[in-house]
Amino acid sequence: MSGCGCGCSCSSGSGAGGESKLILEALAKCGGPCGPKDIAEATGLDKKVVSDQIAALKKQGLVDSPVRCKYGITPAGKASI
Repeated sequence: MSGCGCGCSCSSGSGAGGESKLILEALAKCGGPCGPKDIAEATGLDKKVVSDQIAALKKQGLVDSPVRCKYGITPAGKASI
């Protein structure tokens, strides 16, 4: 997956791509909107890391927020994993 170009860690290629992929896979398996705590538990990542990565994924259009503080994967997000 390429970086988002916003200057965040996901564009550096230093493993953040793996974190993003884990988050997208967890969202794909969730079956509905999930909170950061649920995603952190499913991926084993820190909740702060999940929140930061979700913000970057939203900017890329790979994740949306259909319900406040809950996140879902977009069709583009599904295509990227």
